[in-house]
Amino acid sequence: QVHVVESGGGLVQAGGSLRLSCAASGSILSINAMGWYRQAPGKQRELVAVITSGGRTNYAESVKGRFTVSRGNAKNTVYLQMNGLKAEDTAVYHCNLDCVTHWGTRDDYWGQGTQVTVSS
Repeated sequence: QVHVVESGGGLVQAGGSLRLSCAASGSILSINAMGWYRQAPGKQRELVAVITSGGRTNYAESVKGRFTVSRGNAKNTVYLQMNGLKAEDTAVYHCNLDCVTHWGTRDDYWGQGTQVTVSS
C-alpha cells in the first residue's frame, strides 16, 4: 500500500502565509513527481504546483510568484510555501504522488486533503 498525508492547513488573513507539508510512505519504488492540487466549493480540482524527480517545477498562473513547491531532504516529502494569500486561494489542498510501486505499476495516489481558508 501507498499512503499520502498532508498537514499544515489552517485559517489565515489575506496577505498572510502558510506552509503545507506532504509525506508519502509505503511500497514506493520510485517517485516521478509530487505536487499539490486544490478544490474550492463548487469547482473542479485544479493543479497548483508540481515538482518532478528531476527538480522541474510547474505552477498555475494564479499562484506564480506567490507559491513555491519544494522537496524535502527525504525524497518522499514535498512542501508548498504559500505567501501573499488571497481569499480566492481558499480550498482543500490535496497532495498528489506519481510513482512506481514495488509491484511495478505506475499510479497516482492522493492524500485526504487539508483545508486552507483565507479571510479577507
